[in-house]
Amino acid sequence: MGVFDDGCGECCSSWKDFCWCLLCIAILLAIALIVVLVVAFGFVVQPSITVDDASLTRLALAATPTTALAYNLSLALTFRNRNWAMSMKNVEPLEAAYRFDGQQFDRIQLADKGAKQGPKKTVVYRLSSGSDAAAAPGLGNAGVAEFKKENATGTFEVEVGVTGKVSYTARITKCKIEATCKLKLQLAPPGQEPAAVVFQKAKCKLAKAEKNC
Repeated sequence: MGVFDDGCGECCSSWKDFCWCLLCIAILLAIALIVVLVVAFGFVVQPSITVDDASLTRLALAATPTTALAYNLSLALTFRNRNWAMSMKNVEPLEAAYRFDGQQFDRIQLADKGAKQGPKKTVVYRLSSGSDAAAAPGLGNAGVAEFKKENATGTFEVEVGVTGKVSYTARITKCKIEATCKLKLQLAPPGQEPAAVVFQKAKCKLAKAEKNC
């Protein structure tokens, strides 16, 4: 009986140790899961926006009663979701506004409301637009003077303002997207292919994120 009792005692002790080991492993796995979920969904990383290519073939003052610009502009705007677990969904249309000397002269829709972009996914928006008289009433005399100054050099400073509002997977907060892309565009000489004009990739500056964004 003594030997039997000793054997049973050892078995019970080993079983308890095994149970404790299982419990410790389960606790560690639960902690690891919580950490992963916090890292994946607890913090939002703002998107990365760049203008990888751009071509300006026309920019001139239009002969209209009000200040206007005649232009032709093509560009490739790259939008990257840097979150590795969260998708993005537009709750407002994603738009790009063209500005000269701080004044908007055109606005282009990049993506409609409801459009989605998966985690770590990159979308390239290829835009090509133009107008014979894009209204820019805010330019005024100072803007016209700046245009003449830059026109003399053949290189124009144009801003692309990207705006929108998105929601992220498993988060209630809706986050604004506001970015400014400053471009230096050399006007392609008449008869020359736009591809012959070198463009330097521009990284867009995002406005400071709101709380919980």
